[in-house]
Formats: sequence, structure tokens, C-alpha cells
Amino acid sequence: MATQLPEREFDDRLAEIRTKIADSDAEAGVWFGATSIEYLSGFHHIQTERPVALAVTQDRLEITVPRLEVERVEPNPRIDAVHNYFDYPGGKPIEVVVEMLDGLGVDAVAADADGAPGVMGYEGPSLSEFVDVEDQSWVDRMRWEKTDAEVDLIRESAKWANLGHRYLADYTEVGAHPSTVSQRASTDASRAMLDTLGDTYSVRVRGSGPVHAGYISGEETALPHGHTPNERLSEGDVLITGASANVDGYNSELERTMFVGDYTDEQEHYFELMLEAQDIAIDALGPGVPVSDVDQVVWDYFEEQGVTDLAQHHVGHNIGLGGHEPPYIDRGWDERYDGEDATMAPGQVYTIEPGLYTEKFGYRHSDTIAITEDGVEWLTHFPRDIDSNTV
Repeated sequence: MATQLPEREFDDRLAEIRTKIADSDAEAGVWFGATSIEYLSGFHHIQTERPVALAVTQDRLEITVPRLEVERVEPNPRIDAVHNYFDYPGGKPIEVVVEMLDGLGVDAVAADADGAPGVMGYEGPSLSEFVDVEDQSWVDRMRWEKTDAEVDLIRESAKWANLGHRYLADYTEVGAHPSTVSQRASTDASRAMLDTLGDTYSVRVRGSGPVHAGYISGEETALPHGHTPNERLSEGDVLITGASANVDGYNSELERTMFVGDYTDEQEHYFELMLEAQDIAIDALGPGVPVSDVDQVVWDYFEEQGVTDLAQHHVGHNIGLGGHEPPYIDRGWDERYDGEDATMAPGQVYTIEPGLYTEKFGYRHSDTIAITEDGVEWLTHFPRDIDSNTV
């Protein structure tokens, strides 16, 4: 049972980053992205208008945060020094970052962005107004392949997602409201997870439990990113579910197409087409397989069946600390990448979720699949057949 990333993972990540710095013209690496900062230091925060910046040199790890994050970051054993500004816009976050770099004796950096991202009203200035900046996306690329320890966390996430999904199916009935069913399933699965893991669970949520299980229903399913409608479930409804669990920041994805009561011949037809497309995609996965080829074989199947007009998105995406991460299983992937970056590799973890969307309903399963040295490993295990998904 894996519930927390081992300390050695951070040591290995920082060692790799320091090698990249040594091979560049920069004296330090700088990161403004919240996920990259978490990946390198273990400090997780919500990215707002208040910038956070992490600086890595060959022998130091220092961070600039708004005043309200000081007490949260100071206990972090990997961070050597914490710098802070009061708030934004009253404070001067980039100027404090520059002071941090001056203290490290740094005049040139490789950064994930030329300053903090413009979210929630934040506006500049750029970092290059003060120091030499070259672009880098080192952490983004490192996150493509997960270590065994990271896959263990995603595997644990899938276990609790499966429980949440089971509750979701059990609580679904005609006359129930999708929102309250989702809340009940999420709460009960979160309670079971927290009671089971106890002190070993690494808290990553605010005000909600670690498990989320829910669905959209009715005609909203015809929209891949539909919303939960304000209408109670009725006989003949189609549901598209989603379940995941946060385990030390890592996530899995489990989705099913379900039916409330008897399904029609038309619904069965599109369900079986979708299921066959998912089978085709999963059968195509493996180390050394071109990423774009997996999307292409599904598209070829949709063309053969005459349903390309009902497809609205690619087959899937990598998953880990982020709900969506590259590589993306897309026919255009090989137009952007070549060589090893164009093929699947051990440690990559994909959601496989080809979908079909008619004018009335949508049909999509999603399973989380890890690429191994000699094939694949299914991480999600909820039944996929139509009868098991009829409630």
C-alpha cells in the first residue's frame, strides 16, 4: 500500500535537474509553475495572483512565497531558505525573486516561464527585465515517465476510485438527483479511505475528501465536458461517470457509460462501438509504439463504422500529478515530436477514453493503463460490459 512518495524520489529529481543546469549556460533553474514546484520540492500550493518561485542551484534550494505561505513552507526539509513578500499588488514578488537570485550569486537562469503566470489578475513584470533568462521545460518532460514509486501511488488512487465508483453505482436509482448521489458516494468512499489509511495518508485536499465520484446524466452526456443537470434520474437515462482519488497528489481516472433501467437497441449499438474502440486502443499500447498510431487505429475503426462525425476528441492522455499531462494520444503527436519522444515508454500512464457523442447521448469509458517494459498494466478494474453498467 503506497500512500506517500519516498524521499529518494526528490533526491533523484533534484540530481537530474542539477545535471541539466550544469549542461546549460544558466547558473540556476527557476520555476513558477505550481506543479513543477511541487514535483521538485514537495511543497504544494494553490496558484493564485500571488506568485511563488523556486530556485535551484548546485547546492541550494530556495523559494519566494507570499507571507501567507511562510508557515506552510518553512517545515519543508528540502528547502534551504524561504523569502517572502507581503501580498500582491502591494508587495513586489518578482523583485523579491531577484533579491533571492542575487543572494545566490546568480545572473543567468533557465526558467519555466519569463515570470509568474498571469492568473487571477496578476500582471508582470517579466523576470528578464532583471536577469538573463533562457527557456526550459525540464520538469514537464521528466513527468512524462513515472518511476515505480509514482506508479504505485496511481495504482493506490485507482483502488479507491474503484470503491467510489462502486458506491456511485449502488446509490443510483430512478428519482435520485445526480448531485446528491455523487456527494454521497464521494463522502462514503473518502471516509473509508481515510479510516483505512489513517496517519499514513498525506493530506492533499481542502474541505473535501480524497475520493471524488460523480456523473453527468441525460442529454448532458452528449457533451464531453457536460455539466450535472438539475433533473432527477429517470428510466432510460444514460450516465457518464468519473471517479478518482488523490494519493499524495497523484490521480487516476475511471469513467464508465451506464444506463438507468433498460437500454435501447440504439444505446447498446453505440455502447458496443465505444467499447470496441477502447479495446482496439488498449491492444495497440506498448513500449516503443508511436503515440499517434494509437489514435490513428481508433480513427480507422470509426471510419470503418461510419461514425467519425460522432467523435469529438483524441483517445487519451498521460496522467499523474496533473489530470491531463503529455504525451497526448493524438494523431498529431508525431507532427510535434520525433525520435523517442514520439513513442510510448515504460512509466508512462495513460487514460484510454475514445468516445462517441450522438445528438442525444454520449458514450465513453476511461481506464488508466501503465506502460511497462514488456506491455501494459491495467490500473483501473471496474467492469466494462453493458450489463455490469446497467443500474
